[in-house]
Parts: sequence; C-alpha cells; structure tokens
Amino acid sequence: MAKDAARKTLTMTGAQPKNLEEQIRQRAYELYEERGRADGHDLYDWLHAEEEITQQKASTVAA
Repeated sequence: MAKDAARKTLTMTGAQPKNLEEQIRQRAYELYEERGRADGHDLYDWLHAEEEITQQKASTVAA
C-alpha cells in the first residue's frame, strides 16, 4: 500500500524518473524506507528494485 501511495505521489507531481538507473535508485530507496530505514540491505534493495522495474517494463512491452 505504501509503495502505491509513493508512486501516486510521484505521478501526481510529475516527478517520474527518466532513465532506468534513476527508476531503480528511486525504488530501492522506497524499499529502504518501507523497512524503517534499516541499514545493511542496500544490495538486496537494489537487486529487488531492479527486478521489479525490469518486470514492469517487460509487461508494458508485452501488453
């Protein structure tokens, strides 16, 4: 639910990241915040965000 709210906020403000790396960076930061800003999971957050964004892009292309 929190990530949906964050995405809606980004969409409403027009702050959509322009490139893949920035999208991944932004999503990884969202994951970090959702976990209560607990340190030590940066690689997991990055890889998880990368997978999410890549799958979203693949779904968009396939649709």
